[in-house]
Amino acid sequence: MKIEEEIIQQKFESDYHKAAVNIFYTSNWLANLHTDLFKPYNLTIPQYNILRILRGQYPGVVNLKLIKERMLDKMSDVSRLIERLREKELVERKICESDRRHMDVCITQKGLDLLKTLDEELKEINRRLTILTEAEMATLNNLLDKLRG
Repeated sequence: MKIEEEIIQQKFESDYHKAAVNIFYTSNWLANLHTDLFKPYNLTIPQYNILRILRGQYPGVVNLKLIKERMLDKMSDVSRLIERLREKELVERKICESDRRHMDVCITQKGLDLLKTLDEELKEINRRLTILTEAEMATLNNLLDKLRG
């Protein structure tokens, strides 16, 4: 469906304005799909992002600074998110051996198992994107990368 129909707006200041609104709307649409998927697991998008970062470093540990640098949402309060994941037994925190002022974080087996389950469920969301051809998806990725400069 066209953005004009989705938000019931026929005129935009320019095609640049229309594109900005369209990107923002589409981002929220995609985020809502993920939020709905994660809700039964009592998980948020930023928490999921942290689990994926930790899985990528597994079996190693990761410090909070690296997690913050790699987060999709740079405004997230990583310490608070880590604590919530720890309470769910999805991650473990350890005092950094080389610098006791810092904390290292690692994903638990329970966290790995949850991600494995979510990987299967996320395939359905990704299937929704196959309305675009591989060439169109490559073009979209290139254009989005170019926008961020």
